[in-house]
Amino acid sequence: MTDSNRGKRGRRIATDSAARERVDEIFRQWQAERPDIDPAPARIYGLIGRIHIQSTAFIDEVLAPYDLARGTFDVLTALRRAGTPYSLTPKELAKYLLLSGAGLNSRINKLEALHYIARLPEPNDRRTIRIQLTASGEAVINKAIPEVFEAQWERLTPLGAESQQRLVEELLRFADAIDGSGTGHSYHDN
Repeated sequence: MTDSNRGKRGRRIATDSAARERVDEIFRQWQAERPDIDPAPARIYGLIGRIHIQSTAFIDEVLAPYDLARGTFDVLTALRRAGTPYSLTPKELAKYLLLSGAGLNSRINKLEALHYIARLPEPNDRRTIRIQLTASGEAVINKAIPEVFEAQWERLTPLGAESQQRLVEELLRFADAIDGSGTGHSYHDN
């Protein structure tokens, strides 16, 4: 590990600890200010929020040399996963990325300016277009994907395979509960 990487890792650990402390402080504040309610959800949602912020930050750091950020990376990966010829309609992209048309449009504009994607006419429907990876877009995403996965693995490996599997299972259960397709138990049920 280079000195630069050690410094980044040290900052990340400090940030992770600070994030945990901030979430715990919010929890304690709610306990003090509203002892009549159980603030446990604030701890869970706070940690999820912090994890999202932290994961976006380290992914953005990996992507910076490519002039990408997490949002534009997500567009390129959706196109790459679509298979040859690596194209989707804006509607398909928005669906895969859970974005509004406006949110997607700014990402498409940035990627088009970088010459990573092209807007092409839809042969079967003149009212729409297809977004397609260019050769340079395909090259950059093929280089960036392994680097992002490596950075993600670096943060997951300390958990071990068994903990990672349990985490996936619990996150899936939580996603189902949020979607309303859970078992219908209240948060007090075990």
